[in-house]
Amino acid sequence: MAKKPNKTGPRKASKANPTPRSRSATKRPRQPARDGFDQRIVTALEAIAASLAAAAPKPANSDSLTEADAFVWHPDGHLAPVPRVSRVDLGLLKGVDRMRDILIENTERFATGLPANNALLWGARGMGKSSLVKAAHASVNARPDVDGRLKLIEIHREDIESLPVLMTRLRASELRFIVFCDDLSFDGNDASYKSLKAVLDGGIEGRPDNVILYATSNRRHLLARDMIENERSTSINPGEAVEEKVSLSDRFGLWLGFHKCNQDDYLAMVRGYCSHFGIAVDDQELEREALEWSTTRGSRSGRVAWQFVQDIAGRKGVRLDARAPA
Repeated sequence: MAKKPNKTGPRKASKANPTPRSRSATKRPRQPARDGFDQRIVTALEAIAASLAAAAPKPANSDSLTEADAFVWHPDGHLAPVPRVSRVDLGLLKGVDRMRDILIENTERFATGLPANNALLWGARGMGKSSLVKAAHASVNARPDVDGRLKLIEIHREDIESLPVLMTRLRASELRFIVFCDDLSFDGNDASYKSLKAVLDGGIEGRPDNVILYATSNRRHLLARDMIENERSTSINPGEAVEEKVSLSDRFGLWLGFHKCNQDDYLAMVRGYCSHFGIAVDDQELEREALEWSTTRGSRSGRVAWQFVQDIAGRKGVRLDARAPA
């Protein structure tokens, strides 16, 4: 009798003994994708490192700070040079003779390496506080014994918290710097004044010997009156609560008060501007129109005088190459 064919032939043998495939052979197709992913990570990290290096503050040195006489500080660590400072001639600032002489003397001492005080210029609006700072800097910087080594750096009120970073940058320089903050004041729960206080008088390092601070403000104590009164009324010890904030202005060794000018000083400002810019006008007519102008504005100040001069210069067809006093 014929035997039936064996069904457990080659097919079963192939199932029982499959052709072995190595583990490396099964994963090899994925390797290029993995390599590409790793390369993208390395490229991204290199780009991040390059961006951080470019954004890092560059050390201050004489070469970078000789580009201009004045700079504007940005909290990202950048000192932007100012090609042309908006200023008026020192001789055009009338009615502030005493404050002018004191600030010039203080600036001269500092520029020549002698002890000098930080200065707070406070008082009435439009009486030339910031104009005096810029004019004093230009006057002293032009002296032969200073020879352009005195730099003016403006820091904006909202960037006061970055003041310690600026001090660190300037400390190593051989130049001398006036750090200037215009219209400085603090409101509400603003605590940035602590950075200014530490620089003025305090901290381990203190203020660099080659840096002095000049600030202008409409407030003698840099704080609004209602802010001071609120601190008094809500604290357990009213005196101690206000002392820390009020003492900020005490750390300026030099206080220069600017008050509203009288009629004679106001007219002297107007005549000084007209003479400087060559505006030909009859004196009686000039006086009458200048007084009328101040009456309509409700005040007399250097700013009001300048605004009147701009008006009359425009009517007379005379061009002015100056900026308004602040």
